[in-house]
Amino acid sequence: MDALLEFYLDPRNNLVEQTITFFQLCLIPIALAIVIGVVVGVLVYRSAALSFVAVNASNLIRAVPVLAALFIFVPIFKIGFLPAAVALTLLGIPPVLLNTYVGLRGVDSAAIEAARGMGMTGWQIMTRVQAPLVLPVLAAGVRTAAVQVVATAPLGGLIGAGGYGDYIIDGVNSLNTTEILAGSILVAALAMLVEIGMSWLERRLTPAGLKAQAA
Repeated sequence: MDALLEFYLDPRNNLVEQTITFFQLCLIPIALAIVIGVVVGVLVYRSAALSFVAVNASNLIRAVPVLAALFIFVPIFKIGFLPAAVALTLLGIPPVLLNTYVGLRGVDSAAIEAARGMGMTGWQIMTRVQAPLVLPVLAAGVRTAAVQVVATAPLGGLIGAGGYGDYIIDGVNSLNTTEILAGSILVAALAMLVEIGMSWLERRLTPAGLKAQAA
């Protein structure tokens, strides 16, 4: 424990700088995955053909090994932060897209017809009827994507992306157990915080009526 504390406090290990880099390496892909996943999900859910393509493309992306995805972008973007961020974004898109699609398809058509009969526009139906019902499902997809991105981001250290992955990889190369633990503990703690925080948000976004039905 003392060795870990000394490692974190040692200015040569750049804990603050590596923490900022790791947070950027997680937050930027998660944000991009949410935007891309939601937009694509909204655009394709009404079309059987488009939804078939989007869902199968998402499943194909999920089948690609993470390490392969990381190194695929190295010839395009060189080593560093950018190829890792692109690969992590692709990793985060499928859960968000699929949950957006499933959530929108699961909205009761009777509720939509009732809203349309009340004179609501398409935008009003989307924001006032569909969105509140889809948000809990979307939050579950975001939770999955966020945890996956955080847990996978250390692999970015293999291509010079920085962050806590540097500690783990340097520790493995030098057989330094303290350095490996220092990086692993930080990643695990952040992944747990994301899981807990997103689970709380998912519950908060669930309408009272749906909670009553689930009970």
